[in-house]
Amino acid sequence: MRQYHETEKNEIQKLAKMYREFLDAGKTERECSSNICRIAKENGFENLEDVIREGKQLKAGDKIYAENMKKSVIMMEIGTDDIENGMLLIGSHIDSPRLDIKQNPLYENGGMAYLDTHYYGGIKKYQWVASPMAIHGVIVKTDGTTVQVNIGEKPEDPVVGVTDILVHLSAKQMEKKGSVVIEGEDLDLLVGSQPIDKKEGEKEENPVKAYVLQLLKEQYGIEEKDFVSAELEVVPAGAARDFGLDNSMIMAYGQDDRICAFTSLMGFLHSKPSAKTKVCLFVDKEEIGSVGATGMHAHFLENTVAEVINSLGAYSDLKLRRALKNSKMLSADVNAGYDPLYAEVFEKNNSAYVGKGAAISKYTGSRGKSGSNDASAEYLGSLRKTFDDANVAYQTAELGRIDAGGGGTIAYIPAAYGMDVIDIGVPILNMHAPYEVSSKADVYETTKCYKAFYEM
Repeated sequence: MRQYHETEKNEIQKLAKMYREFLDAGKTERECSSNICRIAKENGFENLEDVIREGKQLKAGDKIYAENMKKSVIMMEIGTDDIENGMLLIGSHIDSPRLDIKQNPLYENGGMAYLDTHYYGGIKKYQWVASPMAIHGVIVKTDGTTVQVNIGEKPEDPVVGVTDILVHLSAKQMEKKGSVVIEGEDLDLLVGSQPIDKKEGEKEENPVKAYVLQLLKEQYGIEEKDFVSAELEVVPAGAARDFGLDNSMIMAYGQDDRICAFTSLMGFLHSKPSAKTKVCLFVDKEEIGSVGATGMHAHFLENTVAEVINSLGAYSDLKLRRALKNSKMLSADVNAGYDPLYAEVFEKNNSAYVGKGAAISKYTGSRGKSGSNDASAEYLGSLRKTFDDANVAYQTAELGRIDAGGGGTIAYIPAAYGMDVIDIGVPILNMHAPYEVSSKADVYETTKCYKAFYEM
């Protein structure tokens, strides 16, 4: 880690506090999207829907944002240069591994009530048991009413969780491979054990389940059948915390990839006006392949740029294609921080180290670069100069040893337009675990990195 003077140390701590608040405000992609839109409006960005509805003409200096299905967001600041000459774009994802509650989830067994779950993204299932969990999400009723759910975050809230077998009886369990110590269908959420009060002579086949339903009816006005049209996510309960005796790190849920969402947002908001149109993109579904209507494979970016070009008064399909092809992009996603306790899966000379700045990955993928976007040397060379001139601490890294595994990002998807794209993000420890660890210095340096990109 580089040495910082007192003013910089204060800036690092201030930014870290803002980052913790950002994490706490957005533990799901819906919450994160809503929070980003709130920040956009507070900073003078206008909703693109209003621009389109009112037939307004956009011009250089205008700032707009667009939200896609309440799970993805684009923020844009129009530059003086013709948009067909390309944009400066940073894209991150705001979904994180978790447990999703199924559509027919509530049942009673052994005098206890459970909610059945389906895990989302790549997780080590055994890490998600015997810990306090919260339930976040929405329930949409047939009359169109949306009920917001957030249980387990306030100090007075109850928490829920997945139980594990006691060590005294786990002889057979301990013989299993790590991938099946806890199996997917066993990640059921314990939510109650108290039976409903019955009047004399009444019989209730599932009294504990009945009491849970009664509570849900009283507190949220919902019936069991409303689970069918619900999106409820189970995430670790509690706030983001400073980590380490020296307060140099942060431990929190969802840092992959909301740490890059936050740093790109800060870099975007605090960068100087640019001749190029600046774009900050936040997408959903990266953890399951960037699929669906809110993932990077959807045409949200392309459609939004098309609407902006139209509102600038000179739309053509060719202009749209040129704008995308001529753009420069950073795929903002985390990398694996080198962990000396597991050194055998890293290659020291090409690993990202926590506390040493933004991690640049020329390529990602698995084994023989499968699924990778491999950025050009020319693009990387120009970025090196940009970051050197801005005194940004950065490093280059791969995601572990070649045959140890691997992973990907959204980079290869926008690269299909022909634009320059490279991965740059924050190294973290415990990636995809309920609680991930990052360096405050890396949050600071990566914010500087993204700001420098927008000003290149």
